[in-house]
Amino acid sequence: MMPPMFNSDIKSLKLLNRGKVRDIYEVDADRLLIVTTDRLSAFDVVLPTPIPGKGAVLTAVSNFWFDKLKHLIPNQLTGIAPESVVASSEKNQVAGRAVVVKKLKPLPIEAIVRGYLVGSGWKEYQKSRSVCGIPLPQDLLEADQLPQPLFTPSTKAEMGAHDENISFDQTAELIGPMLASQVRDAAIALYKEAADYAATRGIIIADTKFEFGLDEAGRLYLIDEALTPDSSRFWPADQYAPGSNPPSFDKQYVRDWLESTDWNKKTPGPELPAEVAAKTGEKYREALKRLTE
Repeated sequence: MMPPMFNSDIKSLKLLNRGKVRDIYEVDADRLLIVTTDRLSAFDVVLPTPIPGKGAVLTAVSNFWFDKLKHLIPNQLTGIAPESVVASSEKNQVAGRAVVVKKLKPLPIEAIVRGYLVGSGWKEYQKSRSVCGIPLPQDLLEADQLPQPLFTPSTKAEMGAHDENISFDQTAELIGPMLASQVRDAAIALYKEAADYAATRGIIIADTKFEFGLDEAGRLYLIDEALTPDSSRFWPADQYAPGSNPPSFDKQYVRDWLESTDWNKKTPGPELPAEVAAKTGEKYREALKRLTE
């Protein structure tokens, strides 16, 4: 396995942005290079400890889903090899962890779909018998499957800030009612098809986050990442039982460790113990193996 990459350092292209996990470079007027590093964020803070191999796993998982779901909605991929757009000395930085994508206009929301009652949704339900203001039956347990998947969008916060849940009406105010409906319908369709497939591989997708963008003609595309352990909550089906939060193939393992510390969830985040970083990497790799092999 390659040494972990906290930051990429591509000198042959212009760096546009470093996100929580991805570094974005400009290839030309129409294309971007997205490098998925081994950084890990939790509670909207980038932690100082990279997870070896994580970027390659996220890239492989996303590419798998982009291909599997392309009949539902077009996606950002161009099919261009990332090694072909960087200097020869930089190819090792992009091999297996980067993609060349269309330059699209990202929508200012995160399209979250919840299929199960867990996390912040469970906390809200205990108080109000609703999730993001959407009323639910009165007798649900933690981790219960919802009567139907819920579209619960949020704002995109700046680095270090927290995303905020917004209603569908607020989404319509931000991007227009027709586009809001299109995003909701696409997100739910993507989630349903992915969840049905994952179930055949022994994985429950409890919830996930999609991002969308528009081309110059106003056509909607799936962008960023798709149904990865970073953007989704994956549960092993054989350990699922309503009434408790199942173990997961994602960074929940890190969140649980962080919750056991006295960290205030503000920058800087704490260094992860070696065994926590290693275990997290194992969980990511197991998700990839189950989904794709």
